Amino acid sequence: MTEGTPHSESTGELFARNARSLRRLWADAAAPFGLSPHQVRALRVIGEAPIRPGTLAERLHIAPRSVTDVVDSLEQTGLIVRAPDPGDRRAVVLDTTAEGRRTLTDVLAARDRAVDGWIGRLTEHDRAELHRILALLDPDRGD
Repeated sequence: MTEGTPHSESTGELFARNARSLRRLWADAAAPFGLSPHQVRALRVIGEAPIRPGTLAERLHIAPRSVTDVVDSLEQTGLIVRAPDPGDRRAVVLDTTAEGRRTLTDVLAARDRAVDGWIGRLTEHDRAELHRILALLDPDRGD
């Protein structure tokens, strides 16, 4: 419990509610592009560098069989392609197409605008402090 009455929300509850709100904002920002949040996450990782499907599943923290559906949908919409892995011709790598890179840029810009509106009531100092604290809590940070 945080300070206040016995019924005050805990920091965890506030964090979870804000995380849900952020996920809704991101989903709403991706919807006009016909993408789900999972597809955006996958497109973002694939956009960093060509990647094998199994490695993509690891990076997204999902089962390999689940990544297949996401990859299939992104490939069907022309945002990514499967290509032979130059290091192992039996394997495939996923890469973004020019359309995929444009779409990713546009979706991320729409998400940024949505987040900027959401946290707009914070001062620049508060935004920097929030960013610093969230970076400390990031489970993927590697510390």
